[in-house]
Amino acid sequence: MGKAFGAVAGVGAVGALYAMKRSWDPLPSVKAAGFTTVDLSTCVANKLVVEKWRGKPIFVLKKTAEMVAAQSDAQNARDIVIGDDHYMVNIGLCTHLGCIPAYRDKKHDFLCACHGGEFDASGIDTKAPPPSPLVIPPFKITGNTLILGEEGPEFKKMKDAGIIA
Repeated sequence: MGKAFGAVAGVGAVGALYAMKRSWDPLPSVKAAGFTTVDLSTCVANKLVVEKWRGKPIFVLKKTAEMVAAQSDAQNARDIVIGDDHYMVNIGLCTHLGCIPAYRDKKHDFLCACHGGEFDASGIDTKAPPPSPLVIPPFKITGNTLILGEEGPEFKKMKDAGIIA
């Protein structure tokens, strides 16, 4: 009787340990959401592309030559440059209260309807109440592909320059 009880308890302990280990592992949906790839070659100038990464909207905007020429050095520093193309890549959440700003293609800026905050086409806050620019997510460039969720050399260069908080 003691041996039978010991065997049942052993099987139960192994089952409990297995269940505990499974509860500590991230869910498959979380693992899959770790990285998102965006093919930048399909982007059209002055047309906002919205992707999803880790449950957050990601704004990708290919800039026109006129938009790039009108930018300041601070705005250019926030751009991702591939060849002659400049891209803005930001998490699409207002830094004030987390609302999703709308892109105004005629003005080349973003307007947050919650409290009237504005951001330029580089994600820099231009009208209060947002306290800081839109956040640039970790990214890596491979050819014409943007990989969100991985810190590549371009991201690290921006981080070292103090562009990314």
